[in-house]
Amino acid sequence: MAFEPKLKYKGKPLVRSKNEMYYGDFSDPWVVFMQILSTKQENGDELPDKVMVMLLSTDTTLAPKDRIAKQSVKNGLYNALDFAAILLERALADEKKVAKA
Repeated sequence: MAFEPKLKYKGKPLVRSKNEMYYGDFSDPWVVFMQILSTKQENGDELPDKVMVMLLSTDTTLAPKDRIAKQSVKNGLYNALDFAAILLERALADEKKVAKA
């Protein structure tokens, strides 16, 4: 039985384990890796503050360093997720354009 993630954001799977998250489908050429670098307390809750966002190739033949296409640090989880969605959407669209050519 295949793994089916419970969370989705803008139609793509979102998987979290502690301070790390993957956004996207690993059967696609690109996914986004996010790591919570720091948190802050707000109204008694611990919320992500700084989040590193990396666009990664799913090509396992590449060296780990070569798989990173873009990276950035965002303030807050919503900003990081929104940025990740844009990065992933553009990368997948560019991949489709290259495949058609």
